[in-house]
Amino acid sequence: IVRRLPAIETLGSVSVICSDKTGTLTRNEMMVRALAAAGAVYHVTGTGYAPEGELQRDGETADPAEEPQLTEIARIAALCNDSSLLHGDAGWQVEGDPMEGALLALSGKVAGPTAFDGWTRIDAIPFDAAHRYMATLDQDAQGQAHIHVKGAPEAVLALCADQRTAGDGTEPLVAVGWQRQLEALAGEGQRVLAVAMRRVPSNHAQLTPGDIDRRLTLIGLIGLIDPPRAEAIDAVAECHAAGIRVKMITGDHAATARAIAEQIGLRNHNRVLTGSDVEALEDAALAEAVMETDIFARTSPTHKLRLVTALQSRGLTVAMTGDGVNDAPALKRADAGIA
Repeated sequence: IVRRLPAIETLGSVSVICSDKTGTLTRNEMMVRALAAAGAVYHVTGTGYAPEGELQRDGETADPAEEPQLTEIARIAALCNDSSLLHGDAGWQVEGDPMEGALLALSGKVAGPTAFDGWTRIDAIPFDAAHRYMATLDQDAQGQAHIHVKGAPEAVLALCADQRTAGDGTEPLVAVGWQRQLEALAGEGQRVLAVAMRRVPSNHAQLTPGDIDRRLTLIGLIGLIDPPRAEAIDAVAECHAAGIRVKMITGDHAATARAIAEQIGLRNHNRVLTGSDVEALEDAALAEAVMETDIFARTSPTHKLRLVTALQSRGLTVAMTGDGVNDAPALKRADAGIA
C-alpha cells in the first residue's frame, strides 16, 4: 500500500544502499569460536546457544581446572551480561542480545550453566557507543567483590594496567601482542571482545569510570562468529547487477568488517575507513572518500549520519537500512530509510 506516490519515485532512483552489518547482512546468530588468554589460543566447539561443548588447545582438550584464566573468562562472560538462556521445545534460545547469549553459552561450556548463580550484582556501567564497554560490580557468596568488564578490545586495553599470566599471576600489559592476536581473530571474520577484571574491597558499593581507568587486569580476548545471510549475498549481487552500490557501515573492527565484506561480495573490500578516519576528514574530503570506499568500521551514530550526508552531497539517492537504535539518525536522513 503506497500512501505517498513520490515514495515510489525515490525508491526507483536509489543509487546507493548503506547497510548495517550485524543482523542485516549477517544472521545475528552469534557463537564463540575462539579464546586467546595467557599466550594461548583455544578453539571452542559446540553449536547454537547450547552450553555444551569443550575448549581445545593444540588439538587437546583444555581443562579449566588447570587453567584458571579460562574460569575467569567464563565468570566475566556470565556476570557482565544482561541476557539469559532458556531451554524449551525448540532447544536453547537467547532472551536478550545474541552476542551476550553466546557468552552465556561459553560460560556454561567452561564452568557449567549454574557455576556463578551465587554471585550478586551490586552496580553496573551499561554499554554505550561512546565508551564501548560494559562494566559490573559483582560480589560472591563470601562477600568478595570484583569489577568485571567486557567491550571493544581497543577500549578495554586502554583501561588495563597489566595482564593475567597462566599461573593466576599478573605481568605488565604487552599491548602489541594483544593487537596481533586481535588482528588474527578479526581477519578470520570473527567479532572480537576483550574481557578484564579487578578485585576491590568487599564494602565497595558503587561503580564509576574512575574505578576502572588504567586499573584493570586484562584476562583475554573472545572471538565470535556471525555468519553472513545467504540471501544477503544474493541481494548484494543483484544490486550490483542493477547498478546500485552497496556500502557496509558497522561498529565492528576493521579486519572483521573486511573479512565479512569479502564473503558477502562487496566491492573494494580491501579498503576500509574507520570512525576515527571519518572524524579526521573535512566534509569535502569525506565526500570524495565515500565514493571510493564501500566498508566503514568502528562507526558511531554520528559517523553514519555524516556518511549518508556525504553521499547525498554527491547527488546520490541514498537508502539506509538498519535494525538498531544507533541507526536511527542515518535512517531519518536517508532518502529511503529501511528499518
